[in-house]
Amino acid sequence: MNDLKYVFFGATNSSKALLLFLIDNNIIPTAIFSIPREFNISYSKKKVINSNYANLKGIANNYKIPHYEVDSVKGKKMMDYFKVIRSLNLDLILALGWYYMIPKKIRGLAKYGAWGIHASLLPKYAGGAPLNWAIINGEKETGVTLFRMDDGVDDGDIIIQKSFPIKYEDSIKDVYGKATVVSKKILKQTLQNINGVKFEPQDKSKIKVYPQRTPEDGAINLSQSSKDIYNFIRAQSSPYPGAFCEYEGEKMIIWDAELVEYQENFCAISGQVTRIGKGFIEIGCGEGKLMVKEVEFKKKLGTPDNWIRSIRNRLT
Repeated sequence: MNDLKYVFFGATNSSKALLLFLIDNNIIPTAIFSIPREFNISYSKKKVINSNYANLKGIANNYKIPHYEVDSVKGKKMMDYFKVIRSLNLDLILALGWYYMIPKKIRGLAKYGAWGIHASLLPKYAGGAPLNWAIINGEKETGVTLFRMDDGVDDGDIIIQKSFPIKYEDSIKDVYGKATVVSKKILKQTLQNINGVKFEPQDKSKIKVYPQRTPEDGAINLSQSSKDIYNFIRAQSSPYPGAFCEYEGEKMIIWDAELVEYQENFCAISGQVTRIGKGFIEIGCGEGKLMVKEVEFKKKLGTPDNWIRSIRNRLT
């Protein structure tokens, strides 16, 4: 596969895993582009922090692959690299775990255009945080889609899709791992037969674009059912910032919880967080109850933005 000339765009742990997989299979990029951990983006007035960040510069250095950084904080935009990318005479641009729209002029510099992997079965869950949203919504199945990028959000032609199950006990880390495994399979399958690729247009009338999620979106609505809150918690567990609520004036991040079957033994009422004895917390939800299994408290020091790590432990 050394004859495939492509550049790799990525900025996440999944990007890193897929890049190393491609290199191990002798599908080596001509150049690597990345984004710093903190960056500006259109949907936020302030810099956002990539909680799933991976630094790809080390891989580039190890394999002597040219590395470039799209750093909007310092004013370095994608179009600034137009001449660099044009000079590479590319077959393909691969964007795997990328946060910026790739301009048409850049996509047009590669024979096959720019391809991306989206962690959903498009046109379902287009947009931001598709795996998180799928878990929040209680989906039992999702998948990944390899597609050719167009001018809209995840609305380009589909190349290949593969589904996988979401188990009821799966955390976002578990589902993320499944998506990475499936992504490796479809990348190898497709890139080894790139001349036989067929493109299937999406039905754009069925596309619903979901928003990106921020740490502030992790606030738990205690009026929801225990099942909905359980899904909400596991959708935002590590490596993400976690779902949280307030307990005795402190920010309490819940990393793991389980539904309570024998509710008569629990005393928390709807909307209430109760600590029973030492190291035992229960939540009364709009319908049903939850038992907290792993929790972390954050204490305020002066301002709401100034939190320190206090306690994180298993409670059961």
